[in-house]
Amino acid sequence: MAEENIKPAAGLMSCLLLTSTLQWRTCTSLPARHPSAPNSDACPALFRSLLLNITELVKSEILWHGITSETDAVSSPSDTVRACAPNIQLNSSCMINRNSSFSKSECLLNMKKDLLHYHAVIQSYLKSTHRRPKEQEALFLPTLRSIQNLQQKCSPMANNGQDLAEEEAYQRWGSNPFTNRLEMCKTMRGFYIRAITINRAISYISAAHHRN
Repeated sequence: MAEENIKPAAGLMSCLLLTSTLQWRTCTSLPARHPSAPNSDACPALFRSLLLNITELVKSEILWHGITSETDAVSSPSDTVRACAPNIQLNSSCMINRNSSFSKSECLLNMKKDLLHYHAVIQSYLKSTHRRPKEQEALFLPTLRSIQNLQQKCSPMANNGQDLAEEEAYQRWGSNPFTNRLEMCKTMRGFYIRAITINRAISYISAAHHRN
């Protein structure tokens, strides 16, 4: 496939936001700001920073060069969408079903799984076969730093878990640079969707609506 420099479609951001809304089954009563953090005063800002960094990733000409597909893939094995859904009795229009009330610890645990998974995916991708390796490494560095800050300050993970996740993630990459980058584009769009869900969940936790 001949590569040509094509930017993401103008409607990509709005499309992804709509997809996120459908996955989250969000309710209009969810708070829009982060008045306080679940574990640290700095955590909401760090989660917002992660979302901003991923937003830049999905708009990058370096990552998008020659790719026209707008497919996304949420590859994380976590259950964040269900675990972090707000209490149904507080938000009657919500459509996610579960057998128990909102659990902050379960929600945060699934967020940790997301961070662990996507950190491993990015690290393994940078070790795989791809074009312009130095430029791509610089492109992903802000997102990696955001994840690492969150892991250290808001959701610590054991190092052995990180190593295992990276080993598993590495198995997805082949020897074709274009195919690897296409898969990474889809994965980062999925990460973008998941990051929106996580930020909404942090808003919900920070506003302490789950205690009502």
